[in-house]
Amino acid sequence: MQKILAFFSYLFHPIFISVYATVFYFLVADRYYVYEAIYLYLIQVLLITVFIPLACFYLLVMLGKIDSMMVTKVAQRKTPLVLHIVLLSTLITKGITKDVMPELFYFFLGSIISSMIALILVYFHKKASLHMLGIASLTVFCISSCIHFQVRDVIFLALLLFCNGLVGSSRLSMKAHSSKELILGYLIGLFPQLLLLFFWL
Repeated sequence: MQKILAFFSYLFHPIFISVYATVFYFLVADRYYVYEAIYLYLIQVLLITVFIPLACFYLLVMLGKIDSMMVTKVAQRKTPLVLHIVLLSTLITKGITKDVMPELFYFFLGSIISSMIALILVYFHKKASLHMLGIASLTVFCISSCIHFQVRDVIFLALLLFCNGLVGSSRLSMKAHSSKELILGYLIGLFPQLLLLFFWL
């Protein structure tokens, strides 16, 4: 059972959340874009939010700056969070702008705000679950996108909500976080996305 729960920690690692959100967006809004444009945007998101961070994570591990991709120690979170903020800022200023895709733009903006809050907490030696931050952001975005594009996919949304619980359980079973840290991370991911809904929903 513990191995199954650990799988969800890797499946919903924060580094993959942006890709999941982008894929879901194009699934519900595919009628507005040609396939060539979809592929180009997906490649762009993959490069900026997955491949570049993975290369940087590998370098940081080799240099001994972080212990693993899970970044378990609070002090080690500063560089990955700053990197995440810089890369997402680049993405929304050079690629997925407000004029091109406002829904995704505000999702990424919300992610930046959440990451900045998490970064500030690091300086106060507070550890929030980045896994819960990520899946909370993704859940709000998916539900809101279904409402916005008038897509009824109750089964998918129910599974996503179920995965929220599995991710939380996996972090507890791996002893990576306390319950308070999970709740803190979830709230940090939740509220920026909810507040930004006023601009696009």
